[in-house]
Amino acid sequence: MRKFIQKKAFFQKNMDTNASQPRKNFVFELLKPEMLALQEILKERNWTVVDAPYMVFKASSEKISVAAYQSGKLVVQGANAQDFVEFILEPEILKEKAFESVSGQQSESEVPFYPHAGMDESGKGDFFGPLVISSVFVGDEDTARKLADIGVKDSKMIKNDKMIIRIAAEIRRLVNNKFAVVAIGPEAYNNFYEKIRSLNRLLAWGHARALENLLLKAPECNAALADKFGDESLIRNALLKGGRSIRLDQRTKAESDIAVAAASIMARAEFVRRMTELGEKNGVVLPKGAGEQVDRIAKQLAIAGGETLLRQVAKMHFRNSCKALGLPVPEKTPWRK
Repeated sequence: MRKFIQKKAFFQKNMDTNASQPRKNFVFELLKPEMLALQEILKERNWTVVDAPYMVFKASSEKISVAAYQSGKLVVQGANAQDFVEFILEPEILKEKAFESVSGQQSESEVPFYPHAGMDESGKGDFFGPLVISSVFVGDEDTARKLADIGVKDSKMIKNDKMIIRIAAEIRRLVNNKFAVVAIGPEAYNNFYEKIRSLNRLLAWGHARALENLLLKAPECNAALADKFGDESLIRNALLKGGRSIRLDQRTKAESDIAVAAASIMARAEFVRRMTELGEKNGVVLPKGAGEQVDRIAKQLAIAGGETLLRQVAKMHFRNSCKALGLPVPEKTPWRK
């Protein structure tokens, strides 16, 4: 509760009286794990991220800078500061709106529990490795409480792979194996993407298959929740007859839901396992994300086996593939949620 009150106080401070103009300066208070999660996200999106005195990190991109201090303060400045807060910081780290008053509204933690499946993915922002989608059914409030007690939360907030794998094993036990995982390996991913040219459609297909597979284990499931991406009809349209009979909800910040958080951990655990296997098969440790370290390893693999090898380990529509193969790198398009 204390952390929420602190954040709310900073939100009020950040609300400028001149609401018609985009804000260019923000100050937030974050916990250390939240700062580390944000640092990883910015690295994955090719921000310039560096160490600096008295800071956890300092990052910059076009018309914006972010400074994360050891004291817990996060300072956001620049012409694109408000877009950063609305489209990255809010949905992926804060899990709540900074530009809306929360007074008088029911928080997600106060919403009565109902049996439902949660769905989430891992590997979407990683050049190497598969895209993994998981679904987990949480059938009663007691199970939900036990999941929270073992530390289930959005996997992006858990940076230790060993802890991810340990918690995933506990999730399997607590939900009585009522979960499903769909892993789309790099080769299948590349073939699929080249046909449809849409990551959102690929995500929808994976979510739909994970939910359909879960329903075989948990036929009592009649509701599912997923993080919102693209057109809300995408997942529903990809479902088969069985999946279309259940209630399907999509919302931003869905990882704050215990079932979705459990699914995010199950997906991440499978992603980590497959990344390790791919690396061992090719005699290299495959880094996560899409930053400079990824570029170095990608170049090594391209020299060793060319495009054929890269297609077996990486998602070829990423800019990293062009760099590794010495091809012209397309202009970077602004990221939008």
